[in-house]
Amino acid sequence: MTGSLFKANFWSTDILSTVGYDSIIQHLNNGRKNCKEFEEFLKERAAIEEKYGKDLLSLSRKKPCGQSEINTLKRALEVFKQQVDNVAQCHIQLAQTLRDEARKMEEFREKQKQQRKKTEIVMDAAHKQRNLQFKKTMDAKKNYEQKCRDKDEAEQAVHRNANMANQKQQEKLFVKLATSKTAVEDSDKAYMLHINTLDKIREEWQSEHIKACEVLEAQECERINFFRNALWVHMNQLSQQCVKSDEMYEQVRKTLEMCSIEKDIEYFVNQRKTGQVPPAPIMYENFYCPQRNAVPSGKTAGPNLARRGPLPVPKSVPDDPAYSLVDDYSLLYQ
Repeated sequence: MTGSLFKANFWSTDILSTVGYDSIIQHLNNGRKNCKEFEEFLKERAAIEEKYGKDLLSLSRKKPCGQSEINTLKRALEVFKQQVDNVAQCHIQLAQTLRDEARKMEEFREKQKQQRKKTEIVMDAAHKQRNLQFKKTMDAKKNYEQKCRDKDEAEQAVHRNANMANQKQQEKLFVKLATSKTAVEDSDKAYMLHINTLDKIREEWQSEHIKACEVLEAQECERINFFRNALWVHMNQLSQQCVKSDEMYEQVRKTLEMCSIEKDIEYFVNQRKTGQVPPAPIMYENFYCPQRNAVPSGKTAGPNLARRGPLPVPKSVPDDPAYSLVDDYSLLYQ
């Protein structure tokens, strides 16, 4: 608490002025508006967090991400998808937490509003009573001053007509003077009564003003403290969200550390291997002598085709049944 700064610094020499009180009320209204703005900020941040969480959740559950991977990298991707899902859930939970904080701020604002309303009602009544009594007092003063002027005029009239022969006229002047003196006395009493009443009301108003300053200053201290703490809590919530997210991402990093390129390659080979023997070379086969194209036992199948020489040209050998002579054929053209 700061003591009694409000009640010591918000006065005015004008008895009808409310400039000090109005300044305090305006400041408190601004503070309430600031709380309302922070409340709206929390609600909008909650909406952003919820939308982000739902979008991230949809991305994690619906969008393929390395679905054909195998073995250790597949496990890492599964952990990755799960942790992204968890992060999304955290953002959705954070959105609800922020809404709860916004509700607390709203409840605090409303509580202070109701508390301040009591003080404002008392002060408004004090101001009205003070202003009304001041008007009555000023009216009584004007009436008193007028009666004094009337008496002075009556006295002057008596002095001016002191040597008048008309006795009846002098009596009228003396009666008027006596009446004016009585009126002065009556108005003076009324004026003094209003002055005393005004002073009593002024003291009451000042007392209420001091009480109001103390109450409003305490309220403002409470508001600043609540607002500061709310902002502090908000920062802690955001930091905690970052810590949780990092812990989840750390699970992915740990899984990635266990990922083995060699094991994934071996796993793929063991699961999908098709054989260890490559196909044999395609041999040349002579249409007329297929038995000569057989591969001798004990030799590697097939010569190196890239190093093989030109194919032999068949010769006309009459005693070799594997060959036919061109002379034995004839081409007939029709």
